[in-house]
Amino acid sequence: MANHNLSRLTEDVKREISAALPEIKDKHVSGEIVSVSRVEITSDLSYCKVYISALGGEEKTAQAVKALEKTAGVFVRRINARIKMRKMPKLLFLPDNSQEYYEKISRILDSLPELSDEKNDSDEQDGE
Repeated sequence: MANHNLSRLTEDVKREISAALPEIKDKHVSGEIVSVSRVEITSDLSYCKVYISALGGEEKTAQAVKALEKTAGVFVRRINARIKMRKMPKLLFLPDNSQEYYEKISRILDSLPELSDEKNDSDEQDGE
């Protein structure tokens, strides 16, 4: 049951942080497309890892993370006002560059020669 409550709490925190993003006045956040990709809360509610992604690559994401670290108090106040928690976890903002990683892997895979057609041809010849 505790796992269910923790996952619900995680989703609530993610929703509140996402809703508070437009309130941030920093140019690295308000002038960019910044989103919360996922949130992880430790079982003892000590830490809350907030993974941030920004359109425009790793550099924009890193700038957004630095800006959000400076304004963590806005998120803490909003979460405290709207979600009943035993303990407020320390917010850790981390860059989520998984989209760039996926695109890099996709480019590598696309550049590989088609091996499936050659393999099918050799399998058919072996079976005859």
